Amino acid sequence: MRNNLTRGALHAFAAAAAFSLMGACIKTASRHAPNEVIVFVRCAVSLIILFPWLARKGGLGVRTRRLGGHLWRAGFGILAMYAFFYAIAHLPLAEAMLLTYSTPLWIPFIAWFWIGERPPAVVYPSAALGMVGVAFIVKPGLHAISPVAGMVGLASGILAACAMVSIRRITDTEPPARIVFYFALLGTAISAIPLVWAWQMPDLPTLALLLGAGLLATAGQMQLTRAYSCAPAALIGPFTYVAVPISGALAWLVWDERPDRWSLLGAALVIASCVLVGVRSRQTPSPARSGR
Repeated sequence: MRNNLTRGALHAFAAAAAFSLMGACIKTASRHAPNEVIVFVRCAVSLIILFPWLARKGGLGVRTRRLGGHLWRAGFGILAMYAFFYAIAHLPLAEAMLLTYSTPLWIPFIAWFWIGERPPAVVYPSAALGMVGVAFIVKPGLHAISPVAGMVGLASGILAACAMVSIRRITDTEPPARIVFYFALLGTAISAIPLVWAWQMPDLPTLALLLGAGLLATAGQMQLTRAYSCAPAALIGPFTYVAVPISGALAWLVWDERPDRWSLLGAALVIASCVLVGVRSRQTPSPARSGR
């Protein structure tokens, strides 16, 4: 497993921007399409995009001995996707992002117990600082949200954490494109099952939004997979918080949801937490360097 936090952080920032734009597309399209159709189209678009890569590789690029790892990743990822898209449809965009991006709070624990990556101590206060910033942005409790949608949104964050750690488990032999391909393939197959009872043909504007969401999601997934292949999961996780202020900016532009001074303070705290992780992790000696 390689370790390059700077490169991983840049990939994480790019992924956050793509996922934020995807969220805006999904929120608009969800008014006219059921969740089952949205998830299927998102996966199918990714699969179609990856076919040229497969053809160029002549099939050799997808050969794997880690099918079990891909199944774990696909299972957690699809469940997280259903929950995330449901939350986007039933909550304000910022709240949905907040609950989903509680992921970094769960990653250190999951990564520690699942793959034995014990994170440096600075990760925990940094993640807490990031969550304080997120709370300032969305100001939970000042207006009512659906408790069911809130619980589903929180579940999406926990499931996404499991999916991200499962990516880290297989990146020692699996390149990013192969991981994304198997997720698209398995995800399309799994999400096609509910279409038996939930299929609804979207109109052209909605279809365009869903196709755009699929394109953005594929780009974001590629970037996120690269991020988690560059550095330990617990170090990359806090950088994904940047998706929340990006989503807040999109909500302002599209739905005229203007950020107040508390939201701006929250954005500053989120960025500060990411910088803190990057600086302090470089200053933390590894066991080899410290002579332990």
